[in-house]
Amino acid sequence: MTSVAGSSVSKLVVACDAGMGSSVMLASQMRKRLKKYDVAVEHVAVNAIPADAQVVLCHTGLADRARGIAPQAVVLPFQVFMGDPAFDRVEAAIRDGGTLDG
Repeated sequence: MTSVAGSSVSKLVVACDAGMGSSVMLASQMRKRLKKYDVAVEHVAVNAIPADAQVVLCHTGLADRARGIAPQAVVLPFQVFMGDPAFDRVEAAIRDGGTLDG
């Protein structure tokens, strides 16, 4: 299992399969939430996760594929696009210097 200190996160990726709807909105939401912590947020297809991604948010169904493509990153799966506890967990770890595991 990969882990990263929240205080060292500078790049988060929201990965999707093919759609451009809900995951784009999620990336925008996370961009707003993490702006004050100087964290860059990108939206990419799961097959195009960049090598410098530290944290990857993706739907549960894509988590195993994301881990195979980005073994260096903490992959945090979520169930719902709006209000999932994973999003609060990410922000809290970055804000408070906690650890993210995934």
